[in-house]
Amino acid sequence: MRSAWVVLKRELASFFVSPLAYVVLTSWLVWNGVWFWMLTEFYARNAVSSGASTPLSGFFGGSALFFIPLLVFVPVLTMRLVAGEKQAGTIETLMTAPVSETSVILGKYAASMVIWCVLWVPTLIYAWIMSQHGSVDWGAVTASYFGIFCLGTYFMAVGLLMSVLAPTQIVAAVLAFVTLGVLFTVGIGEFVLDGAAREVCAYVSMLGHMQSFAKGVIDTRYLVFDLSLAILAVGLSIGAMKARRHG
Repeated sequence: MRSAWVVLKRELASFFVSPLAYVVLTSWLVWNGVWFWMLTEFYARNAVSSGASTPLSGFFGGSALFFIPLLVFVPVLTMRLVAGEKQAGTIETLMTAPVSETSVILGKYAASMVIWCVLWVPTLIYAWIMSQHGSVDWGAVTASYFGIFCLGTYFMAVGLLMSVLAPTQIVAAVLAFVTLGVLFTVGIGEFVLDGAAREVCAYVSMLGHMQSFAKGVIDTRYLVFDLSLAILAVGLSIGAMKARRHG
């Protein structure tokens, strides 16, 4: 685990000294700021029709606009994890170092999760703003952030796997975007299909996932799905790294 910790620190240091980090973080904050402002304006003008929902519940997965930027930002954040090493020519040095493939993957995955959490920390100010102008259900807010963390476990794991498999960062980003986009599209099927197919789509649904957590309901089905997919993707990443080293 000490080796994984070293990889984690190395990955975070290389990320936060690169211009990419600040371009992504700034773009992310601008997008979320505009989106939250639009929601507050909408709810202020449609207080009756909006019912029991609030700008916070709308912000945390109330529409597809919550997920569209994630389908772009996650591939950009994860494409460099391993594919960037390949392009820079440092992957061979990493592979010949006295560190296991498991430590490399776990270190890089942990770093990606730290970055995921950093993305969301500034959004806490929206809950504070709402608390200054009305009541806030902090239980629902806490559940929403827990849901976001769980969603991130498999988002980042999928991005990491694509970065391991792809020869370049651009290919890694495209593969991650397509994979997450397909999962998102399949989830939408719960609104248009019937029977068993609808149940499967509802289980995969990112929208249903966040709508449930935004209400303060922690659905264990979504937890099992998130963690299972994350473990699978991380396990495949370790296997692919071992195949590269010994192939």
